[in-house]
Amino acid sequence: MADLLRITGRQSDLAGGLKVNRVLPAAARRAVGPFVFFDHFGPVELAPEVDSDVGAHPHIGLATVSYLFEGRLLHRDSLGTVQTIRPGAVNWMTAGRGIVHSERVTDEERGRRRRLHGLQLWVALPPALEETAPGFQHVAADDIPRQVQTSGADIRVLVGQAFGLQSPVRPASPTLYLDVRLPAGAQFDLPPLAREMALYSPEHDMELDTQTVAAREMAVLPPATPTRVRAGAQGARFVVIGGEPLAQPVRMWWNFVSTDRQRIAAAARRWEEDRFEAIPGETQRVPGPRWLD
Repeated sequence: MADLLRITGRQSDLAGGLKVNRVLPAAARRAVGPFVFFDHFGPVELAPEVDSDVGAHPHIGLATVSYLFEGRLLHRDSLGTVQTIRPGAVNWMTAGRGIVHSERVTDEERGRRRRLHGLQLWVALPPALEETAPGFQHVAADDIPRQVQTSGADIRVLVGQAFGLQSPVRPASPTLYLDVRLPAGAQFDLPPLAREMALYSPEHDMELDTQTVAAREMAVLPPATPTRVRAGAQGARFVVIGGEPLAQPVRMWWNFVSTDRQRIAAAARRWEEDRFEAIPGETQRVPGPRWLD
């Protein structure tokens, strides 16, 4: 295997001191398939008094994909959706021409010590769908297709299709998202399932062919090449992301993604002037940065 492109990410604060490892976008790689944003938060145990709520904020031109390993979050949006996100479930929210959402501590966990660990990814919508109507999909953990191979590899197909399985999630373009667990010392042969692919392990070092990849480090795989993944003595859990490359480069500013700078500028003004649809029952809004023409 040729030397892997490795992306280590950078630390950012999300809310209430919750730290995230922001892997995409990076200077070395802006996207993998349609994925233009990759945030890994936790694992962390939050004290009862910690406020980790992310209040109402807008998106355009993208789909958010939320996935938890531990903990719970309460998703609410301007479509009227109220959905508790639990480990193993997939939340796919299509922003299209504009949506507002919040992610908060559930009522059951508020004021209690709690664990939180998960991923939030953004998928850029194809140019023809940037102005589509917003939408929301939730697929419960038990409805995600799963295959356990003879090697012990436990594969869940979160988005897209692989190994004869098809996820119920309806993506906007060819998209791949897998959650794979390997027992200690096991190996897993990952075929080239998409034109662009990358691996990321939240907590475990792995070996890809003859190269060691550290936990919290993304490895972008060479195209059209199978990869042998080996787990260490503690086993391994990793996600695979990928799909068709973007049809054209996109711009990203704050929570907005588009191929058209003017569309982003218009969304910035719309949020500043409070002209997005509101989340029913919520009045708190996250202020946006100032748009500079």
